[in-house]
Amino acid sequence: MSAAAGRLAGRRLGLGITGSIAAYKAVELLRAFQAEGADVRVLMTSSATQFVGTLTLETLSRHPVDWDVMSLQPDGRIGHITTAHDVEAIVVAPATARWLSAMADGLAEDTITAACLATDVPVVVAPAMDGGMYTHPATAANVARLREFGYLIVDPEEGPLASGMTGRGRLASIDRIVDATVEALAGARRTGSSAGASGAAANGAASTPTCTARADFAGRHVVVTAGGTMEPIDPVRFIGNRSTGKMGIAVAAEALDRGARVTLILGGYTAEPPAGAQVVVAETAAAMQAALRGLTPAGGPAFDVLVMAAAVADFTPHTKATGKIARGADGLKLELDATPDLLKETAARVRAADATPPAGSTPRRPVLVGFAAETGSLARAADKLRAKGVDLLVANDVTEPGSGFGTDTNHVTIYSVDAPPEELPLLSKRQVAERLLDRIFVRLDAGSGTPPARGPVPDPHREAAT
Repeated sequence: MSAAAGRLAGRRLGLGITGSIAAYKAVELLRAFQAEGADVRVLMTSSATQFVGTLTLETLSRHPVDWDVMSLQPDGRIGHITTAHDVEAIVVAPATARWLSAMADGLAEDTITAACLATDVPVVVAPAMDGGMYTHPATAANVARLREFGYLIVDPEEGPLASGMTGRGRLASIDRIVDATVEALAGARRTGSSAGASGAAANGAASTPTCTARADFAGRHVVVTAGGTMEPIDPVRFIGNRSTGKMGIAVAAEALDRGARVTLILGGYTAEPPAGAQVVVAETAAAMQAALRGLTPAGGPAFDVLVMAAAVADFTPHTKATGKIARGADGLKLELDATPDLLKETAARVRAADATPPAGSTPRRPVLVGFAAETGSLARAADKLRAKGVDLLVANDVTEPGSGFGTDTNHVTIYSVDAPPEELPLLSKRQVAERLLDRIFVRLDAGSGTPPARGPVPDPHREAAT
């Protein structure tokens, strides 16, 4: 099964590993989650790091491991709090008797208990310990308490234990834990105001979790452009770029999961568009221009948010051959014309409609977001923000490792008309999409877009370059 087709495709999980000998099995569990399509962030207790190294887990998960409850991320945020708010479920496997006790009493003494206390997403717990420890009344009481919290408990299995004895205490099979996670996420589209998973019955059988989706974009129409345009030279060849559409498609998927109606204007792409989006294929700059004009009539835009993540080719051949051009010994010379600046043009049309709304109508001021792919420096981004006439501009250096076309991660800085630039750490593109939509929602909630900034926008990248 491909990850894209897995039962956890697009899901974001937190995997908590505590100090049990069964911690080595968490590596296999991580890979199983990834095989089902999940993006996994790992949290560990300090004792767990003595059983399995953080380097292994960071290499496999492609995320830093959060094991020190006192540590901060490079951007100053608290790691376990960030994870608590980013993921859609937390899976604690293996969970020791000590961890069960701490969690039952609400003691945030490690990153995993702290994250579980700070979140309202489903929590799946798979205990593992010696048989006598698991059957002790204290442990049984703690497990019962976690069930009352709504945590889904994946009971341990019987068999040989690390102590050399045989009994109930072996970590549940990887398949059982994955199945329980899929069950816990049933009906829960993403993190937010979720009610949490339903608890299991007293006999250990898990009931169906109930979880309400975050729907802060419900009733909103979000338009996203994604992918690269392909300007034809002849029926076979074209001028294009390296865009795969992953970033824009991630924005579209995130907006859908938050309740929006999504129109995805799509050029060339390799990532799979999300089910539920209305996809408009626009493989050239002219086709994309026509699609955008159709959504911005003179009477006003037909959307609440426009995110222009597509990489539109800057040039197109002056003439297009109707047949394949034959190879020639003298090579081939092309005359190129500049393509229209779709971001600037569309923003101008939207703002013009804002200024002259039809009589008796309520002005609809959408939030406009542009993307800027730069090389070597972001020094031009602040000027682009003003020149394009957008509310937010997301800029990245595509030559930076992990931040270019086709990667699954991105390192962006968000420029705003009314606030200093905000540099995000290296994140998955889905996480970038989530952070971006969080900032868009604030603008929608406050009355949509804001007037263009007056005066210069401070830019730390430009200062560094000069």
